[in-house]
Amino acid sequence: MDGMIKVAYTVMCKNDVSKEVSITEILANEKIMKAIKSEFASGLRNLVLSQKEETLIFIKTQKEVFEFTASKNDFADLLELCEEDARKHKRFKKECDGVELVDIVTID
Repeated sequence: MDGMIKVAYTVMCKNDVSKEVSITEILANEKIMKAIKSEFASGLRNLVLSQKEETLIFIKTQKEVFEFTASKNDFADLLELCEEDARKHKRFKKECDGVELVDIVTID
């Protein structure tokens, strides 16, 4: 019997956002600095914000993940199969015409 794989993918759209912002950039923003001080140290004076390590914050479009199963023999065609699945279920909307593989899991 053929082995099966579970494939997870998302639909990509023209207006999707994927951006990285460093914590240094965030803390350098005066509005954010004031908001943090106001929220966590209201009424206190002479405060400085700092961090121990450089961290990146990711701003991304939240995507729905879709799944389907396929034969292990179809592994080479997975991207095409994802696109077919998206078309079959009418997941391509205006300005959304690509797919991105998220995960592939063997299920036997």
